[in-house]
Parts: sequence; structure tokens; C-alpha cells
Amino acid sequence: MQAIPFDPLDYPHPSRRTVVYARNGMTCAGNPTAASVGLQVLLKGGNAVDAAVAMAAVMPLAEPTGNGLGSDAFVMVWKDGKLYGLNGSGPSPKSASIEALRAKGCEKIPAYGVLASDVPGAVGAWAAVHERFGQLQFADVLAPAIEYAENGFPVSPTVADLWGRAVKLYSGMRSDAQFEPWFTHFAPQNRAPEPGEIFRSSDIAATLKRIAETKGEAFYRGEIAEKIAAFFAAHGGLLTADDLASWRPEWVEPLSVNYRGYDVWEMPPNGHGITVLMALKTLSGMQLGAPLTAETMHQQIEAMKLAMSDTAEHVTEPSAMRVTTDELLSDEYAAKRRALIGEQALLPKAGDPRGSSTVYFCTADRDGMMVSFIQSNYRGFGSGIVIPGTGISMNDRMENFRFDPAHANCLEGGKRPYHTIIPGFLMKEGKAVIALAGNEFAGFSYIESWGNKQYVTTSGLIVHPNFRGLGIAKRIKDMTFQLARMRWPKAKIFSLTSGAAVMKMNTELGYVPVTFSDLTDDEAFWRGCNGCVNHDILERTERKYCICTAMLFDPADPHRAQREREARNQTKKD
Repeated sequence: MQAIPFDPLDYPHPSRRTVVYARNGMTCAGNPTAASVGLQVLLKGGNAVDAAVAMAAVMPLAEPTGNGLGSDAFVMVWKDGKLYGLNGSGPSPKSASIEALRAKGCEKIPAYGVLASDVPGAVGAWAAVHERFGQLQFADVLAPAIEYAENGFPVSPTVADLWGRAVKLYSGMRSDAQFEPWFTHFAPQNRAPEPGEIFRSSDIAATLKRIAETKGEAFYRGEIAEKIAAFFAAHGGLLTADDLASWRPEWVEPLSVNYRGYDVWEMPPNGHGITVLMALKTLSGMQLGAPLTAETMHQQIEAMKLAMSDTAEHVTEPSAMRVTTDELLSDEYAAKRRALIGEQALLPKAGDPRGSSTVYFCTADRDGMMVSFIQSNYRGFGSGIVIPGTGISMNDRMENFRFDPAHANCLEGGKRPYHTIIPGFLMKEGKAVIALAGNEFAGFSYIESWGNKQYVTTSGLIVHPNFRGLGIAKRIKDMTFQLARMRWPKAKIFSLTSGAAVMKMNTELGYVPVTFSDLTDDEAFWRGCNGCVNHDILERTERKYCICTAMLFDPADPHRAQREREARNQTKKD
């Protein structure tokens, strides 16, 4: 995969930040305490996921104005040539409905209070991503956050300012008993901490210890879950212990579009990362001028307005969506939306001037693993609900539902709402995989799509003589296969080979032998065979057979999984 070129001395926009390089890993966050925690974990031998989870655990303490232990989260992990996505957003309570809220006197979904919260998914996301990719013990990863919670940390000026605004906001609700625990925990002296003042929380420390000891189980199916459910029941909320116990985070396939040579990756719905992708698809067919010209900025703004309007109308829990992501990201639909952009600005709809906040951070380690991580309560401290004795501030994510039963994103029980937080990932268009030993060339392979991206081929597998017999060929083959599956998840992948070793590797990956007529009819591909000494055989058989064996991986093949298992078992026997 190519590195993304940039000039580290070019700052087109005013900034007080400078480019930073590191040799063995990096952590990046808006909060210095969180970034320091991630670095501590890397220095102890942790990988990028360990560092990211450690940062996620300290964020509810270091930056409670943007997230909490009752937040949702989304995570993207790059490892060994593949991008993984984890949806850590929770659903509404099973008993939630428009009718249930109207029975409680609501004419809309409340922004604050016990009726504003869905199942908090962040803690479950920490546990799931660490279980799959973490290297250190879970308890060791959470240890720095626990130490800061017990001993305290200096509050940053920005966080202190946002904290002060929250005190003013919730002061107007203090007569309602459900908000009193917020003041007990976050404003015990009826004020926000001053910049530089030390803030500590024995409640958060105790909760983090139980999360660490049980790998999150206590939060969803233990004593912490019981405390959450009891508080909601006492104050007329809908969230129950069963809602918490039945939830699990979901591993998903990220979505991408290629924009002018760059692969832009986002999480699929229920998140609104698809908004970015739709806007880029619209812009990809337009002639753009210099970045800061009025015309270019107008085109970009209009493309985002169109994408946002589509997102607001269509994006929700995937099973409830009435259009598919393929339809929203199709070339045909992008062309229709592009045609709407002219010299006149489209009429915008009214927005919401109220502020919201979140925390985003990312990590990388010496082995090339990278993590893009975001978690949020939605609006500042969220719903204003803090579970007594735990330090858990609950999200107000339920407000992202529509109070309209005819809308795709209408409030229903056990449904995840349209989500506004999006991690992202950017790659330079990756067609070649090159293996290096230091600065020495070790191997190479190439990836290309054909037939309007319906077919993909991995070809040109070469290993330098000095590195043969070391398993390099298989590693390159596996890497190109994973890249092809990631970039074109619905495409058929084919290979032409006369070598037994490559055929064996293909079989283990799920390829099956086919006739040449089962492959792409893209003439541009077949022209590549013209220089082969056996080209006449191909011509005489009308492209059905040749000396090479054609092998095809079809992601839609219902028998593929069984064949892959059999191939792997045979390999173990051999």
C-alpha cells in the first residue's frame, strides 16, 4: 500500500499544531492526559488496541464534558492488511416507543433525563476490541485510568469552560431529583473545577476496577447493571437490566469510496459516516478549482447539504432502512445528486444551534496496527443522569430518533438510532503489495479491478531468490487477498496460474477451478494475454481453456465456507 504523500511544512490553514513523527508508535488525542495514558501503555509493550482502550477508559474522567462511562463508541482497526469495524452503539430500551413516551406526557423525545438514554455501548466496545486484538491483560490496560481516577488530574482550561456551562444548564433542572446525582459527583461544591484544579473520582475508580476485573461483564450483567436499572426504575425510566444483559457490540464491514486516488473508509449505518462518502461520490464527477476559492467551497457545501439530507431521511438501524447503502453510494444516484448543484445555493433546512461534544483519538504501533476510536454521550455530559456511587454519566442518544411513526428512524423498542459519531480511515489507493526486509526488496504482487469492479485479480506474485522458502509468497498472497476483499467486498476474485504452490494457496483461501469463460469479459484484461507464448491456445478455445488454470473466489458462493474449512484441515494434515 502506498504512503500518502504530503508536505510536512505546508500549513494551508492557520494552526498552532505541527507534524509529529515517531518511530515505534504514536497516540493522538485532544486531551493530553489521555494521550499520555496511551503512550504509557505502548511503552509497557502494549499494541495500538491496548493503547486505544486505555485512552478510552480515561476519557470519561479527563474529558467528561464529551463522553462518559455511559457513552456509545465506534472503532476501526487496521491490522495485517485488513480494516475491521466495531459498532458499539446501543439500542433503545425494549419497552421504548412513541406511545410509551406519550403516556408519560412527552410530545417529543426528551433531551435530558432518564427517558433520553439508550443502552450504553462504550464499555462493551472496549472489552470486545481488546478481546480480539489486545496484547496486554485487560486489567493492566485500564490500570492508568484507575490511578488517575483515584489520585486525580489537573483539569484543562477548555474542559473547565465546558464544565462551567454544564453547571449552568443543569442548575435549571435541579428541582428534579433525577439530576441531583450529577451535582453530587461533578459539582459537589456547586461549581465546575477551575483550570488546573485537581479532579478525582473514587466512584469512577471503583467502577473501572469492576469493569477491569470482569472484562465489562459487571457493567451489563452484574452489580453495576443492577444499579443502572434500579435508578432508571426509581425515576420512571425505561432502561432495564434485561436491556443491558441482552446487548452485544457488532463487528461490521466498513464502507469506502475512492475519491481522486484516495480510499476513504467509514462505518456503515446506523452511523452517518456514509454522509461523507455520499458527498465525495457527488464531488468526484465535478471539476473543482483551488481549495479555497468561492466556487469550490460552494460545490463542497452543496454536496454536503445533499448528503446530510439523504442521511437524515434514510439512515437508522440497518434492518429498518428502506434503501440500501449500495443504492446511496451508487454512481447513478451520485450523478442525480450532482446534477442538482448549480450556481445557486440550495435552500437549507433549519438546524439545531445547541452544542454537542465528543472525544476522538487514534493510535499506531511499531507493527503497523492502527486504531481510529470515537466515543460520546452525544451532547456534553449527556442526559444529565449520573448513576449514584458509580460515576456513570448516561448518554442522551435516544434524541436522535424521530418522533414520527412513518419515518425510517422512528423510535421503536430495541432499535439503534441514527448516530452522529464517525471514526474515519484514509488510504492511498492500494494496488501493489511490496515485501521489504529493511530496505531490501523481498517480494511483490499486484491487485486490479475489471468489469466495472465486478471482478478483481491478484497477479504478478514474485519472491526474490534470496527470500524463497521463508513463507514470503504465502504472506503476500494472503495480504493481497485481504486487500481485495476489503476494497471490493462483493467482487469475484480470480487468479490465473500454472504453479502448484499458488494453486494450493488459492484453494486454502477459497478459490475453485473454473473455465476461462467464467472470468471477466473485460477486453482490457484479456489484452494482457497477447504476449504469452500460449496465446494461440486461448484463441483456439474461444477463451475457455489454456495452459494456466483459472481459479475463482466468489463471495456469494453458498458452499465456499465449507470448502475453506476442508482446505485448511487438509493443510494441517499435510
